Amino acid sequence: MTVKPIGKSTAQASRRRAMQSSEYRAEIARLKPYEEIARQVIRLRMVEGISQEELARRVGTTKSAISRLESGHHAPTVATLNKIAMSCGRELTISIEQSNHSGSKPRRRSYA
Repeated sequence: MTVKPIGKSTAQASRRRAMQSSEYRAEIARLKPYEEIARQVIRLRMVEGISQEELARRVGTTKSAISRLESGHHAPTVATLNKIAMSCGRELTISIEQSNHSGSKPRRRSYA
């Protein structure tokens, strides 16, 4: 007899919800930039070898504020991100790049 785990993994459940709900897909797309910021802040903290508490102390905020930012569901301000970068001896760099997630070719524009 094979024992199976109860329920589905988070990734499986998320894929199922995304297939069934346009609102869910829109929310995932809305949160994507914040999740990337969260991953970068977590990575920076790991490289620095510091806790959320220590990062909060350096930035002049609370551990719960850092936790919210690292959850990927919070839109941090540029000022906050700059404080985080500076507190770790880094510079904040913001980049806007071409996205081609739709699979279609980028449109060419003529400025004649």
